[in-house]
Parts: sequence; C-alpha cells; structure tokens
Amino acid sequence: MIHIATAEWAHLPFDLAAWASGAVLGAVLYRWRLKEAVQSLALSTGPGYFGALIAGAIPGAWIAGSVNTLREPFATLSHSVLGALAGAIVGVEIYKTLRGVKGSTGGVFTGPFALGVVIGRFGCLFAGLPDRTFGIPTTLPWGVDLGDGIARHPVQIYESAAMALFLVAYLLGLRDRKPWALERGFYAMAAWYGLQRFGWEFLKPYPKVAGPFDIFHLISLAVALYGCLFYARSLGGERCAKDRALPVLRADDQPV
Repeated sequence: MIHIATAEWAHLPFDLAAWASGAVLGAVLYRWRLKEAVQSLALSTGPGYFGALIAGAIPGAWIAGSVNTLREPFATLSHSVLGALAGAIVGVEIYKTLRGVKGSTGGVFTGPFALGVVIGRFGCLFAGLPDRTFGIPTTLPWGVDLGDGIARHPVQIYESAAMALFLVAYLLGLRDRKPWALERGFYAMAAWYGLQRFGWEFLKPYPKVAGPFDIFHLISLAVALYGCLFYARSLGGERCAKDRALPVLRADDQPV
C-alpha cells in the first residue's frame, strides 16, 4: 500500500496548472498543425459558437456532478469534467445543426482537454477523500492510502495514464499528418475518454442509478457512442467525397 499525503486545497494548483498547460498546448498545436483547419471552420461557426459551448459545459458539469453526490449519505453539490464535456458536446452540436455547420469543430480542444485530464486528475488524488473521486478498496500492491488506512484503487492515476496514452498517440498522429488526428481527433478523443472512463467507474463507490451503473457510466457511454458514431460518419463522408472526385487528365493522358 502506498501512503499519499493529501490536502483538500491541493486540487486548486493542479486545476490551475491543467488550465494553463492546456491553453499553451492549444496555442502550440494551432500554430503547428491546426491553423488552416481552425480558420476555415471559424468562418462558418460564427461568434455564437463559444457561447453555445459554455452554455452546455457549465450546466452539464454541475448537473452531472450533483446528480451523483446528492445521492450520497452526505449530499452536496459538485461538478464533473465528464459532465462538462458532455454538456459542451450537446450545446455545440445543437448550435451546429441550427447553423448548418458540417464536420468536426473541436480539433483545437482535443489536445488541451487530454492534457488537462492528465494533470487535473493528480489534483483529485492529492485532494484526498474530501474530493470524493477515490476508488474502492483493493489488495493490489499499488493501492493508495488517502488517510483512512484503506488501500484503494488509484482511479485518478488510471484515468490520467489512459489520457496520457491518447495524447501521445494524438501528437504522433498530428506529426505525421494523419487524417484521423487532423480531421477527426476530437471524435477519437471523445470515444476514448468515454470508454476508459466507463471502465474506471466500476472501481468507484458511487451510488448506482441503473443496475450496476452509476450516472457517470451512462454519460461515459453516451460520450463514447457520440465519438464513435461521428467518427464513422466523418470517415464515411470523406470516402464518399473521394469516390465522387473525377480524375483530371494530364497532357500525357491525351490520346494520340
């Protein structure tokens, strides 16, 4: 068992570090690989895009988090990064539908979100039991003691490591100009985040809302399905566009 020194205030510095590093990474990726795609999409999305994102993310974060913690013995309001992601997706997709915007518009947020989770989850870990993101008891040698003498699954580190793996794959994809990273990176991130989060939820003592599933199981599954379906739709649209493209005859192709 690994003993972790915890303090409830430890969450704030990690949150600040997550936001700052995410902003820096977003700016770097924009200049490095995403500038052309983001600029073309910005012309079609309009100024209301970020308003729709915020209008979805904030209530999504608090509703999802509070639905969970209000069911616990010591009911309280809380917020959730998963709820913020799901709410932002809903808000943006509604806005895009109303404006007739096609394609992914979340590419510039993909890297920053992944990095934010990688760093931010350590804040959850070091905040300890009051953060209410701890895992269930375990006998595994890497179980962590957050102050109550019980070895628990370090679910915060599991999630951080899973998103670090995605971030590495994503950056390599951008480096090699892979279409999945350049054009469908946000959908891939949503699918991966939803799937890995769905798995880790089985290692948390949250109140159940449907059989063995807590509220975050359901939201994770919805986010994962969104990512998979929209990824497949985008890929299918790309293939159809290639099939419709007509070959251009070169001078050497002219009959003689």
